[in-house]
Amino acid sequence: MIPLRDDIRSRRRPFVMYAIIGINILVFLYELSLGSDLNRFITLYGAVPYFIFNPQGISSYLVIFTSMFIHAGIFHIGFNMLFFWVFGDNIEDRMGHIIFIFFYLATGTAGALLHSVMAPSSTIPMVGASGAISGVLGAYIILYPKAKVVALIPIIFFFRVFRLPAIVFLGIWFLYQLLYGLSASTAGGGVAYLAHIGGFIAGVVFALPFLRKKKRDQDYVIY
Repeated sequence: MIPLRDDIRSRRRPFVMYAIIGINILVFLYELSLGSDLNRFITLYGAVPYFIFNPQGISSYLVIFTSMFIHAGIFHIGFNMLFFWVFGDNIEDRMGHIIFIFFYLATGTAGALLHSVMAPSSTIPMVGASGAISGVLGAYIILYPKAKVVALIPIIFFFRVFRLPAIVFLGIWFLYQLLYGLSASTAGGGVAYLAHIGGFIAGVVFALPFLRKKKRDQDYVIY
């Protein structure tokens, strides 16, 4: 399922979201310029589970944050930034710019740690913003469950456009992550589904206090 847009208009410009997307794109362009040195770059700045539990200094922890801005390919960064673009602005709007920065980094960290706990001896670097963006999705399903998401969904050989409640769209997305996360091996490379699950659950938990936040006239404007 590919989200195209939601029906919520932010009241404030999501400057933090813009900045994070910009940094991710700049880092990816830098990666493209590295050629054969790309693997070394990923090894240096990706988060390695083994070193998180057997640290070689503070850098073993700092790479948890640098890894969130590194991507393994055009589809990796493309889908991550698309999901972030569709859902991130409203979460930043509800939380505020500063809190949103900490929220993003915290949920990304939670995702990396869950993956690492399940594969503590792995020396394969983790890269990508998926854990943090999964946190955004977790917060969205709590704060805006009735919002509508316009999405492309494959039906046999064709894509059709559907308008789904956020709780349905994101619920299906999380179920997919859960099924693959429970069945996939965490020891090898590939998609770190457990990082998605960890980030999503952290996003749900961190969003709960904002349910009690005094709302304005209405949560969102339909357009």
